[in-house]
Amino acid sequence: MTSKENPDAHMITVEDAQRIILERACPTPIEQVPTWLAAGRPLAEDVATDIDLAPFANSAMDGYAVRAQDLAAAEAGAPVELEVIGHEAAGHVFEGAVEPGTTVRIMTGAPVPEGADAVVKYEIVEVLEGDGNEGSRVCFAAPARVGDNIREAGLEAKRGEVVMHAGEVVTAAGAGLLANAGKATVAVHRAPRIGIVSLGTELVDAGTVPARGQIRDVNAPALMAAARDAGAEATFYGIAPDDEERICELVRRAAAECDLVVTSGGASAGDYDYVTALVEREGEVQFDRISMRPGKAVTFGMLGNTPFFGLSGNPAGAFIGFELFVRPAVRKMMGHAELFRPVQTARVAHDVKKRQERRFYNRARVERRSDTGELEVTQAPTQNSAMLVDLHRGNCLLVMPDGVGGAKAGDEVSVLRYDLPEGAVL
Repeated sequence: MTSKENPDAHMITVEDAQRIILERACPTPIEQVPTWLAAGRPLAEDVATDIDLAPFANSAMDGYAVRAQDLAAAEAGAPVELEVIGHEAAGHVFEGAVEPGTTVRIMTGAPVPEGADAVVKYEIVEVLEGDGNEGSRVCFAAPARVGDNIREAGLEAKRGEVVMHAGEVVTAAGAGLLANAGKATVAVHRAPRIGIVSLGTELVDAGTVPARGQIRDVNAPALMAAARDAGAEATFYGIAPDDEERICELVRRAAAECDLVVTSGGASAGDYDYVTALVEREGEVQFDRISMRPGKAVTFGMLGNTPFFGLSGNPAGAFIGFELFVRPAVRKMMGHAELFRPVQTARVAHDVKKRQERRFYNRARVERRSDTGELEVTQAPTQNSAMLVDLHRGNCLLVMPDGVGGAKAGDEVSVLRYDLPEGAVL
């Protein structure tokens, strides 16, 4: 590129940028973690159960285990009486068998005793003698069908059957299912390690009162939080001043120690922007401009085998750049099938102006109208990319597509929901 050439001439579309990134985002190594710690992560391998689930036929409720044929003639005017010969609770097995004319008091989850083929719930059985337990006599005023209130062995899964496939995200209930299948630990892709570096001599940390010409570094905590929310482990490598040697030192160290590197700032066309030059010299630059607003100055490349993202220094641009490009890469590295936040259609509450060809991602909030039930989106009053308050209070990005032209009040528009997880059913 010559010194007079417009750098925006090299801009690519959002979709092309995402495709290039995902082609180079490789799964992280597989590790074994305790089953409960796998919640929220996709399995790296199929899991089959080592036993039938459930391992034995058991009672679905408190009641009496009976032979259905003994109650075939039971009715209100001529109830059938049976002798209670045992009491079975979960964890306590009745060793005998239910013979003709007998029944066993049974608790929910207890194994159905030999000879019984139905369970009658406790509330509809009348106790004639005793306390209803062993040694009592009880009567039944209605017949029972074979299988009533019995959960058969293997109802959930048979031994050797896959209960959860690779790529399925483990839920809290799924953690219990995996434990029931005999898995104290499961295989998942290791959480990607993200190294984060803030660039700019003007930056100070949150605990410092800025002097004239200084600003607090807001991008690092926002990006660290975004990385954690995506399922990654983030490490902050510090603030680098506008010094090429110091920037190179921090980025090299992060690239050597992490699976992915993210910088913010130093990614435009100013006199002190060294990010793209660094990646060109020590790796491979894939692109450095995306046709979008805010945050068009996104550098993506590879430093060896480590993906590198140079995001805008503007807080809104950095946040949106992470959402659109870094987060999908993190999710692919973890083995997720759903990579992108959900997009909805809503009616815009007001006119929206747009006089540039680039795609706009306007900070906004979408809500459902109480009168019509329709989704309505209202964009923030200011679209200042130095501000994070509207991203904090909003819940979506109002997407204005490529090309000149805005929207009129009442028009249908697309909204990207950064408050909802990927794969959410809308």
